[in-house]
Amino acid sequence: MGMKWKKEMDGKLLEVQVSGRLAHEDCARFAPEFDQAVKEHGLVNVLCDMVDFQGLTPGALWDDIKLDLKHHGDVKKMAVVGDKQWEKWMTMCCRPFTAAQVRYYDHSQMDEARNWVETS
Repeated sequence: MGMKWKKEMDGKLLEVQVSGRLAHEDCARFAPEFDQAVKEHGLVNVLCDMVDFQGLTPGALWDDIKLDLKHHGDVKKMAVVGDKQWEKWMTMCCRPFTAAQVRYYDHSQMDEARNWVETS
């Protein structure tokens, strides 16, 4: 479990799949890759697919907040795809920590989420 990710659109789109309970170690592996993508491309878009996501450990939550603050203006769009009401609520709560346009989609709307996040 944890985080899987890949770069698309020449690195300007980061697709992240999160599952299970994220721990500090998951965030520690992801942060340098995210930093590098921003360094190479400036603004990036993020598609976050939550599959059987069970939340974050306290350490991972702190890592996530620090990453969001560090890259406050580096994400143009972020589409979050999930299937639980609390994931939708969590998505809304992250808005103050980023300048990105943030939208939540249900898994049945994955194509719509991908289309939105891929357009400039």
